[in-house]
Amino acid sequence: MTEIDKLRALLPHWIEHNQEHAGDFERWADTAEQAGHHVAAALIRQATGQVQRANKDLEKALDALGGAVSLQGHHHPHE
Repeated sequence: MTEIDKLRALLPHWIEHNQEHAGDFERWADTAEQAGHHVAAALIRQATGQVQRANKDLEKALDALGGAVSLQGHHHPHE
């Protein structure tokens, strides 16, 4: 497997992982907002947007590389 094939296998994982984090960020922004920490909530939401924009770029990179491939038999330590 080439290094590019590895990258094509890793990018979908990174995108999914970022999506999970963005969801967590939103929940914590809500928590901060409800506790009256409006500035912190706004900053967390801003970070969420940055993660989502990063994912769009990662998706474009994946498309430019020809799409996802599978790492058969690969087990990630935190799966």
